[in-house]
Amino acid sequence: MAALLPPPHRIYLLRHAEAAWAEPGQRDFDRPLNPNGFGQAEIVADRAADKGYRPDILLSSTALRCRDTAEAVHRAMGEALDMRFVDTLYNASVDTYLEIIDAQDAGAVMLVGHNPTMEQTLSALIGHDAMVASVPSGFPPAGLAVVEYDLSASGWRLIDFVID
Repeated sequence: MAALLPPPHRIYLLRHAEAAWAEPGQRDFDRPLNPNGFGQAEIVADRAADKGYRPDILLSSTALRCRDTAEAVHRAMGEALDMRFVDTLYNASVDTYLEIIDAQDAGAVMLVGHNPTMEQTLSALIGHDAMVASVPSGFPPAGLAVVEYDLSASGWRLIDFVID
């Protein structure tokens, strides 16, 4: 498990929703969400907002499919949500994701990013066995892991996993 210590006390890991296949000549970076993905993003964002899950800051990869997903969260949670796009989240390692989280001076941080790094980050935070038990089929598109720091256990634990 990662040695990342609060702040933040809560981390939201949101994998981008289902993306369209690349058109001929289109870069992977420029793939938008497909119609199903737009619906997934809206549903997960609304469910998260209904549960009171609200980050202090949302950091999203600059890839189009992540920006589309982040925009759905922004709409569901309101204009006051501090949303930033971070180039280094695209094709980043788990260490980069953890460093970006650790660099934030916020109580609750949301990352909108890519698999397999999202799944690896969840595993690094809560442990591989806990991750596999919680998400046995892997981290799905538009999956939102809600992770909190548990003072009594001195570690991170998954408190919810929101899907469409």
